[in-house]
Amino acid sequence: MKYLGHLKHNDPLYSYFCCDILPQIGGIGMPPDFRVFRFDGNRDVYLYSDQVIGIKLVGKFFKLSDPGQARYAGQTEFNNLVFLRNLGLADPPHRVVRPYGFNADIDNVLITEYVHAESLGSVIEGAIQYGNKDRFYRKLSGLASFLAHFHHRTAGDWPVDFDRVTHYFEGLLYTLQSKGFLGSNGASDFRYLKELWRNQPFMWEDRSVLVHGDPTPSNLLIGRGADVTAIDLERMRWADRVFDLGRLCGEIKHFFFRATNDPMAGEPFIGHFLWEYARHFPDQPVAFQAITRRFPFYLGITFLRIARNDWVSSGYRNQLIQQAATILRSIP
Repeated sequence: MKYLGHLKHNDPLYSYFCCDILPQIGGIGMPPDFRVFRFDGNRDVYLYSDQVIGIKLVGKFFKLSDPGQARYAGQTEFNNLVFLRNLGLADPPHRVVRPYGFNADIDNVLITEYVHAESLGSVIEGAIQYGNKDRFYRKLSGLASFLAHFHHRTAGDWPVDFDRVTHYFEGLLYTLQSKGFLGSNGASDFRYLKELWRNQPFMWEDRSVLVHGDPTPSNLLIGRGADVTAIDLERMRWADRVFDLGRLCGEIKHFFFRATNDPMAGEPFIGHFLWEYARHFPDQPVAFQAITRRFPFYLGITFLRIARNDWVSSGYRNQLIQQAATILRSIP
């Protein structure tokens, strides 16, 4: 984190903290004095650390080009967090971060608690760089339990609408093409594979659940034992539960692939995670079979999602796109 200075007492955010946020926490005596830090890798998320009463708050500003969309996104994430915590995701080991407020008049800022925990990305790096593989396996078991709990609590009574995911797929292809990362022939091949998956009845068979929508290693905080806290719920939506599993495992596979140049290096951890997730169903082997049948599609589109980023080198991007095509061809 980068230290930026102190929050001025005449700043509207300071008044918002004192009048609306701190009364929810309690124990307020002397006027607070907040030091401000910006989180690495995200210019719009800040830590406000008070040295007087020992309170730490996170401020996430929604600064989209359309002010209406920015306000909607911030209010949506606040509502999502409140909804999930009311469903029972408020206490360890399965929880989402506590929201304190959303203020559209102060740059659409969402205020949440600060959770002192390690990111999943740090746990993955520990397994890769320092050989902490046993710890990674244990944390994956806890993470599988968290996501199963999340999905079971929000399961609907209607089937998955797979067409919504194919629209997302099209958006990825459009971005890759518009940036010059994918040619027209390559895009046509991916569209052909998309239609093959779309025509598989099993891609429509499961009930819709609310998915996190962006369960990347930076959005999952790993605590003691099996404790998991999820943050950044602005993309929560109704979808196939395997959307989350594919996104998360795609990130794990990417971490190991980038570090080792071996696309299979992360497979033991992915298999362990999916088996542990299936443990939370009445028939674990049947659940595992159903999940892994749909899984390659969501894994493949996650590689395309990563490949669209400008920070990815051209050589590695080509490897990601090639691997995505290989994965998507593995239709059961």
